[in-house]
Amino acid sequence: MGGGNGAKAAQKRARNNQKIATKPGSQLKSNAAAMNIICAQCKQSFLSTSREPQLTLHAVNKHNATLPQCFPDFKPPAK
Repeated sequence: MGGGNGAKAAQKRARNNQKIATKPGSQLKSNAAAMNIICAQCKQSFLSTSREPQLTLHAVNKHNATLPQCFPDFKPPAK
């Protein structure tokens, strides 16, 4: 026996639309807000989760400088 007049399909569509409405959207805005490590020489921004080796590579390869010269405010995360 069927549900009649598409009632089951309509209920399923309503449930799926409700699930979609509650899902989080894109993380682009939060990622942009997390880019708070900035090179003092070229003003390029890096994510706050960037580690010392990545920042050192940037300083050496782009500016032929040391990490403290390019990122004077950088403090490695506590272990």
